[in-house]
Amino acid sequence: MKKLLIIAIIIFGALPMQAQLFSGENVINNPNFDKQRWSWGYFLGFNTYDFNFDYINYQPSPLTGKDFSVDNTIGFNVGLIGNMRLSEHLDLRLEPGVAFNRINFQFFKADGDSFREINSTYVHVPLLLKFSTTRINNFKPFVVGGVSTSLNLSSNENNPDDNFEGQFRMKTNSYYYEIGFGVDLYMFYFKFTPSIRGVFAINDELVRDDDPNSRYTGNVDKMSSRAVFINFTFQ
Repeated sequence: MKKLLIIAIIIFGALPMQAQLFSGENVINNPNFDKQRWSWGYFLGFNTYDFNFDYINYQPSPLTGKDFSVDNTIGFNVGLIGNMRLSEHLDLRLEPGVAFNRINFQFFKADGDSFREINSTYVHVPLLLKFSTTRINNFKPFVVGGVSTSLNLSSNENNPDDNFEGQFRMKTNSYYYEIGFGVDLYMFYFKFTPSIRGVFAINDELVRDDDPNSRYTGNVDKMSSRAVFINFTFQ
């Protein structure tokens, strides 16, 4: 996730916020945009996924100090936005989209074939509350939080093969809570919004191997995914 956080710092640091906030600029773009009851848009962005493991009996590898290694990569997000204005500082948002990602996964305590390349395609549907500050010139910072669900189209949940045949299986449906922040930038023709959000799974997403004593999954009490989303919204 460090790569994506570095990208986020660069993006937010490069915003010309300070120049406008203190320059005394008084040209207000789209002054009535936020008075709309409903507004629509789309987003493009990046993501990175990781796994968090809880163990029944934690016995890490003596060489690595852990049972698993997760090498996360940067994926891609795309989707639509529906926004309902509840009050001057509060909005309800639905953001259905698709997230593509790949995780390189290593079982340290397994013999033989212990590497898995997990390619995932998620249909991700968050329902979020957006809490905004008062607009300052053409900027309006906000925090956002809520819940979401996803459909993992690459889960392999119903695959009869398990890790002993080289197949890593996850549950198709997952549930999350999300929290993040961003800033609305009011342009002449549209509103542009960069944001960063943490996504944390609530349920156990691991499908165990058929053997309850499997060296791959037998000692796992719970596996849940975590993700960071950086989105760029156009409304």
